[in-house]
Amino acid sequence: MTQFAGTTDTFDLATLKESLDPVVWNLFPMDTYFTSNIDKVNVTNTQHQWVFDTLNAAANNKQIQGDDVTASTQGTTTRVSNYTQIARKVVVMSRTAQDANTVGGNALGREMMKKMKEYKRDVEFDVLGRQGCSAGATNTAAASAGVCAWIWGTGANVPGNTVYPSTGGTGGNTTGTTPSYASSVCSGQVDGTTSTSSVVLADITSAAELAWDDGGEPDVIIASSAQKKYIDQLSSLATRTADIGRADMLSIQGSANLIVTSFGTFKVVLSRYLNRTTTLIVQMDKWALGQLSAPKVVDLAKTGDADKKMIVGEYTLIARNPHSSAKIQGFKE
Repeated sequence: MTQFAGTTDTFDLATLKESLDPVVWNLFPMDTYFTSNIDKVNVTNTQHQWVFDTLNAAANNKQIQGDDVTASTQGTTTRVSNYTQIARKVVVMSRTAQDANTVGGNALGREMMKKMKEYKRDVEFDVLGRQGCSAGATNTAAASAGVCAWIWGTGANVPGNTVYPSTGGTGGNTTGTTPSYASSVCSGQVDGTTSTSSVVLADITSAAELAWDDGGEPDVIIASSAQKKYIDQLSSLATRTADIGRADMLSIQGSANLIVTSFGTFKVVLSRYLNRTTTLIVQMDKWALGQLSAPKVVDLAKTGDADKKMIVGEYTLIARNPHSSAKIQGFKE
């Protein structure tokens, strides 16, 4: 078939209007599980301090009748601190851009909404992160130590609750370290060599046992996507049963969202922001977000034909007792 001579079609028209969807389709993952579920408390200075304690180890306790008493010094309290960290997001938009007819409605309002979401994600990234704490200095930003820095390595001066790959040789992680708290400094996690072995149920059980032996009651496993896919493949998990109606569709379960061990039952949560070679086993009520200044929108000085706005906040992670939790570090992605 050929077109009839003299037919006008769309290729001849200069008057066609654009076809543009009035909606901006967002891809804004906002699963900030950790910071959304831990306590929020106010702090009053850039260095926030707290004390955690443990009991002396259980021992045989038998005494002589009528014996005089002596007291033993506990000496188990540890005074630690973390520094507040400033986070911010800035938007500068011209008057013309604000007045123009744009997809998605109010251009400035939409950009501020995006920046607030980005701010929240950045806080989750740092709070779950490996960086140590720092008081900062002139022209140097202060830093708040993250969860991975607070859960120390087993070789640290103050024994911590870190499990490395159990496989020896090239399969193991022999260089990763997390020094314990000393001299007002939480040093941070050094990743070391990534193992060629993947996490197994024995690794999770060993980490949970370390926290349990210290008196902790961890209840949540936080895993990166790299580690969650291996956790989903674990054997010896508790079988889950569910009642369904006769007409209900059957579903195939290919993921582990609940793990039962002798040392606790754990909800498994997927995190986009945790280091890919690390899995955390945490007692949520033993962590808090200290806020010197909750995030707020500040109007900046107008210096031209544009508006400037800043989202800014200052916070620190409070590890109420890091021995309540454990981590599995250095495993295959």
